[in-house]
Amino acid sequence: MKKSLGAKTLAFPTPAWAVATYDANGKPNAMLAAWAGLCCSKPPCVAVSLRAATHSHGAIVARKAFTVNVPSAAYVKQADYLGIASGRDADKFKTAGLTPVASELVDAPYIAEFPLVLECRLLQTVEIGLHTQFIGEIVDVKADDNVLNELGDLDMDRLRPVVFGPGTRHYYGVGEFLGKAFSIGRDL
Repeated sequence: MKKSLGAKTLAFPTPAWAVATYDANGKPNAMLAAWAGLCCSKPPCVAVSLRAATHSHGAIVARKAFTVNVPSAAYVKQADYLGIASGRDADKFKTAGLTPVASELVDAPYIAEFPLVLECRLLQTVEIGLHTQFIGEIVDVKADDNVLNELGDLDMDRLRPVVFGPGTRHYYGVGEFLGKAFSIGRDL
């Protein structure tokens, strides 16, 4: 029998993504966000939910753009820092030893060291209680060569993305390969 845990944010796991923006002064900033995910396939879109109190919230509203940067396990410490400090008070890129790169497609930077980047143009904003959900149309995906397989597709084992456990507030790596999607269940 299942035990009720109440109404909580316990979808497990959630991505640990760094959302990067330029602030009003043009300073690059990034914050770690776990309330995020893909939300549409045509057009390709991603949604990130941020509190209005965050520095990044105002930047997305003003610039109408953001990038989603997927850290590899090798950068979990730097990614965590992006979620601890505020861009109002710190140069997070400098402190974390990360490199901002100006996107040529949207008015936002991306993080050079993180192996996967989604460049997004703000498509829609939805107010949901404490958070604002920003829906961004993905205008390009950039990936380091070393996270691609022989066919040019993303390889989870090479990417080694970080995921967040909202109940425990721990970071995890991605586990073993279980089977091919839209295939493994065909023999049932």
